[in-house]
Amino acid sequence: MIVKKEWKKLGFINEPIAEGTDLKAAIRQMCQEKNAVIMAHYYTEGEVQDVADFVGDSLALAQKAAQTDAEIIVMCGVHFMGETNKILCPDKKVLVPDLNATCSLAESCPPAAFRQFVEAHPGHTVVSYVNTTAAVKALTDVVVTSGNARQIVESLPEDEPIIFGPDENLGNYINSITGRNMLLWKGACHVHEKFSLKKILALKKEHPNAKVLVHPECKGPVVKIADKVGSTAALLKFSIQDEATEFIVATESGILHEMQKAAPQKTFIPAPPDDSTCACNECNYMKLITMQKLYNCLKYEWPTIEVDSEVAEKAVKPINRMLEISAKLGL
Repeated sequence: MIVKKEWKKLGFINEPIAEGTDLKAAIRQMCQEKNAVIMAHYYTEGEVQDVADFVGDSLALAQKAAQTDAEIIVMCGVHFMGETNKILCPDKKVLVPDLNATCSLAESCPPAAFRQFVEAHPGHTVVSYVNTTAAVKALTDVVVTSGNARQIVESLPEDEPIIFGPDENLGNYINSITGRNMLLWKGACHVHEKFSLKKILALKKEHPNAKVLVHPECKGPVVKIADKVGSTAALLKFSIQDEATEFIVATESGILHEMQKAAPQKTFIPAPPDDSTCACNECNYMKLITMQKLYNCLKYEWPTIEVDSEVAEKAVKPINRMLEISAKLGL
């Protein structure tokens, strides 16, 4: 057994689990005993999604966190998602199975540098993507997700100067469909940046009837060839409801698990990255969340997410504003 002082170095508990343990049953039993709820993002491993109480995108996970009456929230996703849950639920214990599960997009926007950027452009409303640290959210006027960014930006006065960060690709996309001229922070997601336009077009030739589904964090040329651009939840909904039977999916490949479950008669093809050694594009941070880590996390109720109280007090305001606008718009 790993002693606690070693856990702190690891950022997760790597204790071996007894052979023959039914992890799913054991995890669900602990959830019942501890009044815990498991939330999982679509980009995590399929078996993690299957054991969760709720699976969703960033907006849905934030909405569920704000509503839950559980005493413990286990966020199977990346670090900023755990922070968001803790900010919304300061009286609850929030766990993330591996603290090393960070986010390349959030890391591309250091709080000190973003503060300087904001201060250099006074008079701007600051709109920050949810894929940011709590410290960046504390510098923000309203948070958005890929599922509500357009509607929230459009809810602001047309002549209002806006800073949008950190995802430059999403910001460019929102500018293009709203006619805005938001000032963009130059950040990006390492997964969505890597999709290959050339390889997607080659796949389209092999599958001429396939529709191309693209997340707006992708680069502009990839977005332009899409049959549907949207958040993971929007792409999932489209793939279920549309009459097409084949789809090329340009977002993190974890979403294919839920797509295939929801529409087993359809074919889902992961869009390839530029890297010739990979057949699909995965977030290595999301994939750090495993069933073993989830089991140990629930068993020992660690690692916990903590957010500085002053930061949390500032960060909760733009998150609540997002939730309020989303509710008002029926999102």
